[in-house]
Amino acid sequence: MDLKNLTITSLHEGLLAKEFSAVEVTKEYIESIEEFDANIGAYLSVDAANAIVEAEKVDVAIAKGNLVGFLAGVPMGIKDAILVRGMHATAGSKILEKYEAAYDATVIARLRKEGAVILGKTNLDEFAMGSSTENSAFKLTKNPHDPTRVPGGSSGGSAAALAANMALAALGSDTGGSIRQPASFCGVVGLKPTYGAVSRFGLIAMSSSLDQIGPFAKTVEDAAIIFKAIAGVDRYDSTSAPVVYGDELLSTDFDKLRGMTIGLPREYFIEGVEPEVTCAIESVIEFYKKQGIKFKEISLPHTKYALSDYYIVMPAEVSSNLARYDGIRYARISADQNADERRYNIRENPRSHQRVSAPSLLELYRKSRSEGMGAETKRRIILGTFVLSSGYYDAYYAKAQKVRALIKKDFTDAFKDVDIILTPVAPTRAFKFGEKTADPLQMYLSDVFTIPVNLAGLPGISIPVRTQINADQHPRGSAQIGNPRASALPTGFQLIGRPWREVDLFNAGRFYEEQTRV
Repeated sequence: MDLKNLTITSLHEGLLAKEFSAVEVTKEYIESIEEFDANIGAYLSVDAANAIVEAEKVDVAIAKGNLVGFLAGVPMGIKDAILVRGMHATAGSKILEKYEAAYDATVIARLRKEGAVILGKTNLDEFAMGSSTENSAFKLTKNPHDPTRVPGGSSGGSAAALAANMALAALGSDTGGSIRQPASFCGVVGLKPTYGAVSRFGLIAMSSSLDQIGPFAKTVEDAAIIFKAIAGVDRYDSTSAPVVYGDELLSTDFDKLRGMTIGLPREYFIEGVEPEVTCAIESVIEFYKKQGIKFKEISLPHTKYALSDYYIVMPAEVSSNLARYDGIRYARISADQNADERRYNIRENPRSHQRVSAPSLLELYRKSRSEGMGAETKRRIILGTFVLSSGYYDAYYAKAQKVRALIKKDFTDAFKDVDIILTPVAPTRAFKFGEKTADPLQMYLSDVFTIPVNLAGLPGISIPVRTQINADQHPRGSAQIGNPRASALPTGFQLIGRPWREVDLFNAGRFYEEQTRV
């Protein structure tokens, strides 16, 4: 039995039947990381010893006959913007290189309660700012389907770890598509929940009104299992909502699906989309039509403003959230240790016991932030500071919030006529390294189909398209390491739902998976 090709459900059944142990499964994934991650670069850190200890606890509980949940013994990778107590939390940035989390994020505490095994922290674009994971301060993460191409971003490490069989599931965060786009590029399932459905406590904030934690999984059913475990109100996050998700998330009602109407927004089916993506999406539409599901063309007229709107709202919040990283807190120090030249305002870092010198406190901030933050992070901080500045707030930020309200209203109006919406996830499949880095605007366009969902606070899911283009892959989305053929590049389709109606996305997605299973 290949333990790395299990789903969460089959792992759970195998553990209860004692066909294998949680320790055996965990060791299998640790060995996979040791064998493949030098080439893929999905992980920034791995804690093998603690992972085995956690797996042993699951085995002991099963041996005693204790009731364990679906996530017990599930080896998971965690995006390195989510705090895990005792592990480094860098957010992909040099300015947090030495920061060690003192507590667990709420989602981690909930996973631990369920018995999940945390393998390590996965790579990402610095502070989740990017669409390719090329902005990480530490390494490049490669797409397991083709190592010359990006895995997507910003949660590229989580998606690549899952696609390369170096985790059974993973967590990421989605601010403008950072779960769904890498899920599409890597051929796995990725869910961006309704804003407020999952606590953000312990997530290193990028844009507080847009960020949302969500799962990567091999199947839609696995994504539903993880979502059910991490969702729910949290007293540490005032934006989390008291919405209770029940067992309906894990059940199927395909008869109800056949009574639904799926919306196709004309603004998402436009020129410029890669032909292979168009072909893949059309195959999904044709599949649902053959099952008797109704479609209706809809319009989301303010979609054309979404990208511009996002790049005003998001940088404004970035400039506020990242102000705390001043080079004194969170264990960052300046690289300049020349105390002979600068004898004033000497600061000592309590973790590293290194001395930092600068002629003034302001200069200390400047040096540490300029050395500790990358180009994209600086670009967004500067842009956000500008749009919030005196004389420009009303012209940019205040106006952007009004446009955001119009984008949200478009979806509200559309959902009066349809139950869910189907779109591409991204205009292209995974692109090559360096292909878009010279032109930030081209990179930003990678998220043109995902950003409106975040602005409106809606749930969205990326599901791998099962067509001949993916025929040589494992049926649950795993890939052969280093497969260089462009023809094997995966593509995802996006389902968008009403607020708090993740169940509709799971139902439609599981129906597609069940009926197209290889």
